Amino acid sequence: MEKTSIVLIAIALFISITGLYWLLTRGYAEKANGKKMWLQWGTRTYYWQGVLYFSGAMTVIIMSLLKWFNVFSF
Repeated sequence: MEKTSIVLIAIALFISITGLYWLLTRGYAEKANGKKMWLQWGTRTYYWQGVLYFSGAMTVIIMSLLKWFNVFSF
């Protein structure tokens, strides 16, 4: 498999995980922080930082598992 296709798969996987995690946790995060705090820029920055860390870690884990199961050969 070409290197560019592996990168495109990783990017698509990262975006998918980010969107799914955002859909599942957005309401909880807003409710836990309160409406007034959620409107502040800093609160949402920390939330998105956590979303991106989680998505990055899950992407690395899934790509490693796919390599381990010999789906990819990079």
